[in-house]
Amino acid sequence: MATFASPLPYLCSPMDKLPPITKNLLIINVLCWMGTVALSKYGIDIEHIFGLHFFMAPSFRIWQPVTYMFLHDGFQHIFFNMFAVWMFGRIMEVQWGQKRFLTFYLLCGLGAALSQEICQFVHYELALASYDAVNVGGITVPMAAYLDTILTVGASGAVYGILLGYGVTFPNNELFIIPIPVPIKAKWLVTAYVVLELALGLRNSAADNVAHFAHLGGMLAGFLIILYWRRKDRGGSDNHIDFTWQ
Repeated sequence: MATFASPLPYLCSPMDKLPPITKNLLIINVLCWMGTVALSKYGIDIEHIFGLHFFMAPSFRIWQPVTYMFLHDGFQHIFFNMFAVWMFGRIMEVQWGQKRFLTFYLLCGLGAALSQEICQFVHYELALASYDAVNVGGITVPMAAYLDTILTVGASGAVYGILLGYGVTFPNNELFIIPIPVPIKAKWLVTAYVVLELALGLRNSAADNVAHFAHLGGMLAGFLIILYWRRKDRGGSDNHIDFTWQ
């Protein structure tokens, strides 16, 4: 996630008190990361237990599509994700309210998990299903053991959902993205991220160790949630749903 700065004077300033859901998400994610680092020194692999495994792997557990989004692989990973939650989450929580914002965050994370699982299943069926083992660095690894090495962690899916929500809600608000010296409207930033993630995912989503289709899954989940909310808020009587950039 890139670094942003928002010039909007009427939204929360950095010194304002954080709304409770955003604050608690930041605290929980940081504590989970610190716990992961601390326990790893004692040989306890929190990521293996609570990270998202491929659903056909022996170590997959039903809770992982939720718990994975509170784990991060390294300081840079958690820093940029939590910076984005702080930057955009506080704004969207004020806009939507606590219940809707938390629901949105969690469902976008679940949407990202589902997208990642689908992509992994497609890859498995196309490239791995006919083999009992794979060669990794000259070593033959049984398929079950290999599948257990496929692990996804991070709040990026939820973060990309929040970014989508911000872009849809405030499409013409201008943002600065470092190091670009000119402001970019939120709607074009969101569009650029969709195109970039799709291009990188189609090229080879595993090569850079980034779950690009999970990011897109989080954005798609956010898009569908907002569509549902808009229809619900209109009483469900309108067959046409206006989803144009304002």
